[in-house]
Amino acid sequence: MNETKTETPLRCGVVRLIVSDLARSLAYYQERIGLQVQRREAGVVFLGAGSDDLLALVEQPEARPVQRRCTGLYHFALLTPDRAALSRVLNHLLATNTPIDGASDHGVSEALYLSDPDGHGIEIYRDRPRREWPFVKGSLAMTTDPLDVRGVLAADRAQAPWEGIDSRTVMGHVHLHVARLDAAVHFYVDLLGLDLMQRFGGQAAFVAAGGYHHHLGLNTWAGVGAPPPPVDAARLLDFELLFSDASTLAATVARLEQAAIPITPDGAGWRLADPSGNQVVLHGA
Repeated sequence: MNETKTETPLRCGVVRLIVSDLARSLAYYQERIGLQVQRREAGVVFLGAGSDDLLALVEQPEARPVQRRCTGLYHFALLTPDRAALSRVLNHLLATNTPIDGASDHGVSEALYLSDPDGHGIEIYRDRPRREWPFVKGSLAMTTDPLDVRGVLAADRAQAPWEGIDSRTVMGHVHLHVARLDAAVHFYVDLLGLDLMQRFGGQAAFVAAGGYHHHLGLNTWAGVGAPPPPVDAARLLDFELLFSDASTLAATVARLEQAAIPITPDGAGWRLADPSGNQVVLHGA
């Protein structure tokens, strides 16, 4: 079950990225990750796994690789529906000799980590059932333990031919580099209305809606006070947060306006920047 899509009042939508070579990026995301081109629109290519757009790529020729000491994207995270689906991804990555940056068991999930040709971070994961999530004294206690690689590899018992990532895959969460953690937590919790699920000192925090482990990760691992990424580099342009209830979205927009946060109409939604300059687009689901 994709809990981010079916059981929470908010979920992540399209993540839009600048890439330096569109053909190279499309080959990577289609051949290695298993996404498919959904549509092309005004110079933007949208990719997905099923009916929903998940990723949008915008070409900026000769853009430099992702700059590591800046705010912006740490990774976007594709949530597969179950362990067997994650197994098919891992088996395919190994069969195609695709570099894997890491693999972890977070207690709530099992995850693989990669980087695309421009250096954008990618997580592909599956959630454990909520009843299995680790809690300590009533608080969520995500961990970073070694992944049971053999167990994941063996979970795809059907061993069907690779036809791309599972069509039920969704954008599970987005993890951001921010300049100052307290300011980011205030913005996403007090103003946007998400819940603080877990915090790691002054370096990272995880926020979500509906009791999910996290729809957004926030960290200062690029450095406290890190600047926005330069405009001549591959980078995050924006990401969507989708509200399932129109009244909740309207109340959120009103709260932002009352707090004098600059917010502007963007198609059928609203655009604003977090305190680190990361662009957020709010939409109805």
